[in-house]
Amino acid sequence: MKDKVYIFDTTLRDGEQVPGCQLNTVEKIEVARMLESLGVDVIEAGFPVSSPGDFSSVVEISKAVANPTICALTRAVEKDIEVAAAALEFAKQGRIHTGIGTSDFHIKYKFNSTPEEIIERAVKAVKFARNLIGEVEFYAEDAGRTDNKYLARVVEAVIAAGATVINIPDTTGYTLPHEYGAKIKYLAEHVPNIHKAILSTHCHNDLGMATANTISGVLSGARQVEVTINGIGERAGNTALEEVVMILKSHKKQGLYTDVNSKKIITASRLVSTLMRMPVQPNKAIVGRNAFAHSSGIHQDGFLKKRETYEIINPKDVGLNQSSIILTARSGRAALKHRLESIGVKLTKSELDETYLRFLELADRKKEINDDDLMVLVARDRSVDKSIRLVGLQVFCGKNLQATATVTLCYNGQELTEAGLGNGPVDASLNAVRSIVKQKIHLEDFVIQTITRGSSDIGKVHMSIDYKGILYYGFGANTDIVQASVEAFLDAAGKALKA
Repeated sequence: MKDKVYIFDTTLRDGEQVPGCQLNTVEKIEVARMLESLGVDVIEAGFPVSSPGDFSSVVEISKAVANPTICALTRAVEKDIEVAAAALEFAKQGRIHTGIGTSDFHIKYKFNSTPEEIIERAVKAVKFARNLIGEVEFYAEDAGRTDNKYLARVVEAVIAAGATVINIPDTTGYTLPHEYGAKIKYLAEHVPNIHKAILSTHCHNDLGMATANTISGVLSGARQVEVTINGIGERAGNTALEEVVMILKSHKKQGLYTDVNSKKIITASRLVSTLMRMPVQPNKAIVGRNAFAHSSGIHQDGFLKKRETYEIINPKDVGLNQSSIILTARSGRAALKHRLESIGVKLTKSELDETYLRFLELADRKKEINDDDLMVLVARDRSVDKSIRLVGLQVFCGKNLQATATVTLCYNGQELTEAGLGNGPVDASLNAVRSIVKQKIHLEDFVIQTITRGSSDIGKVHMSIDYKGILYYGFGANTDIVQASVEAFLDAAGKALKA
């Protein structure tokens, strides 16, 4: 029999505590509706007593969302709880999330209190909340650093008072996965009335262990996980929803599942990233732009033979159409051939070999090759045996300095070098070429076109020349626009001098 793991999303509460990422009520409603379509079970909509804006957001989200339980956070303070209950008036299913710190750090230094007084305050808060609403969740703040025996006493007391969900937060992200799992297991085995409540995880990522701790907790008996989209949250963030969902989906033998529609994960990630102005790091698990991208030649070859060789998740399962083969200088012929065929270009073996050499030269300069770059590479006329070819190019130019170019060509089987002056690097280079070929070639038209954005991208040059009253056309492409211009000129000149 499979066990359901409930998804408690706190993107709109804990996630929104990130400095500079606050949302207005309209934006919060948009995120809440997205979370509903994603299939989360609980949406923590805010901390109503903290501000009129938070109160209003909880009210409006309660009106806008029908399926998930809407949860409001409070401290173990009656005023907080009263305000939260009022904010949840329109919720189809409401929950108050109240609690207090239970570690020695919190008891002694935050509350200047005693362990017994903390239990009394916790019980009083839960009872008060339960009189106002049907569902109460209790959080034992800093449970990760709380003594297990004392924590068990707190949990037993608040369940007896009416709490139906018990949140065991690793508030500072300090606990190791085996320690956190052991803590959940201890509570499951030593709290007599634990069967009356669901244990919940709430792990922070200060040491990079939020997801590992969460999964450890689930494997030890927790059946609710508190998470955020993209793992956003206080300090280093919270457990990422997408990671937990896909871990459980990938490890079906554990007999655990969620109701999340994983195919909407990418959409949800991008919405939250956009509205909160928080870019997702490229190597972020599941939702980073490199999560399904392969650039190593060895990996690409294995992936193309069988996807599962290097992918444990099908990108379609999280809402992506396909994986990416990123062409770099580390890519092999198989990856280049695959990418060319995907854009409709089929080459013979010899053509592929020739193109691959030019591809490597370009990849060393440009780092990453896109589809437009490939079209430029294969668009060159390989059927013509060029009698004039660029071997070397060196240019000096700058403010208050006349441009000087030194060009070396292979021309009629000989390597010839000449220097030229001009009113710019391209003009100087073309003058050097004219000196080598010793012909009057007039430049008629000169067009530079960038393919994509960025200073390292390829530029295309289209050129027309007049030689003895006849127009000839040339084309060049390179990340160095001066070199592309010289190659376009030579392409046209080669045709003219052969005529």
